[in-house]
Amino acid sequence: MLHPQARALLALIAERGVPPTHTLSPQEARAVYRDRRGFTQPAPPPVASVQSLQAEGPQGPIPLRLYRPLGTMADQVLPALVYYHGGGWVIGDLDTHDTLCRELANGSGCAVVSVDYRLAPEHRFPAAVDDAIAAARWVRREAAALKLDAERIAVGGDSAGGNLAAVVAIAARDAGEPPFAWQLLIYPATDQHRTAPSHERNGQGYLLTRDTMDYFTGHYIPDARLYADWRASPLLHPDLSRLPPALVLTAGYDPLRDEGLAYAQKLSEAGTRATHLSFERQIHGFILMGKVLAEANDAVRLCAAALRDALAA
Repeated sequence: MLHPQARALLALIAERGVPPTHTLSPQEARAVYRDRRGFTQPAPPPVASVQSLQAEGPQGPIPLRLYRPLGTMADQVLPALVYYHGGGWVIGDLDTHDTLCRELANGSGCAVVSVDYRLAPEHRFPAAVDDAIAAARWVRREAAALKLDAERIAVGGDSAGGNLAAVVAIAARDAGEPPFAWQLLIYPATDQHRTAPSHERNGQGYLLTRDTMDYFTGHYIPDARLYADWRASPLLHPDLSRLPPALVLTAGYDPLRDEGLAYAQKLSEAGTRATHLSFERQIHGFILMGKVLAEANDAVRLCAAALRDALAA
C-alpha cells in the first residue's frame, strides 16, 4: 500500500545511485541533505519577513530564524511555534527546513522560530537537548521584544526535532515553568532502543533504514546506557501527564511509526490531550517533499490548520 509517488521516488533514488546517509561522513551527509532540497521541496513561499536572531545558549549563541506570515504587520503580536528541524541530530539546519517553516507560518498565521541547535558528533547528547531548551526559554523571555505572545507559544519538530520538542515540553513542566501551548510532533523519535515492530517491518527499503538510524544514534549517543534517559527517549519518562496538547503525525512506512503512535497513546493514557494522525502510505521525511509527494502538501496544511486552531486567541 505504499503510495505510488513514494514508490517512484524510492525507485529513482536507487536508479541514480544516491549514496545512503550511513555511508557518508557527517559533513558529506549534511551537504547531500541540503543539496537535495531543490529536487524534492517546493519553492520557498514568500512571507512577511524573515529575521536572523541569536539565543543565549549553554555553550554560546544559538542561531534562530524568525518567520512572520504573509498578511501580518511588523508590530502585530503573534502566537509562535518554536521549531526544531529533523536530521537524526547529525544533519539538517535552518536552510533544509526553510520552506516548511515558511509554509507553516503562512498556513497558520503564526510566527515560526526555527532553531539551529548543535549537531553530533561534534556535540553529542545532551547538547541538542540543552540548546533546544535554552532556545525555547529565550523565545519566551524575549517574546515582547519580538512581538510574540508569550502565553501562546508552541513547540514542534520533525523526527529528531520532534524528539527535541517533546523533551522541551517535559522539561518545562518538570522545572515548574509555564506550559507551552501545544506540541507538533512529526514522526518523532521517542525511544532510542528502537525495538518497536515497525523498526523491523520498515527498516529496509523506505529511505530511512536501520543502518542509517544506527549511524545517527551512534554519533549522537554512543553510550547505549544513555538510551534510557528520558531526554533521549521521552517515551520512557514515567509521567506524561500535564503536558501541552499534542498532534502526533506518523507515516505508515516509517521505522519510527510505532514509537510515534506509542507516544501519542501514552500521552492520552496519562490524561494529556493527544491526536494521532497517520499517513499510512508514506515514508519517513515525506512532509518536506511536497514537490514530488502530493500528500506532503496535505500534511503541511493539516499541521498548519491545527497550529492555527491551537494558538487561536
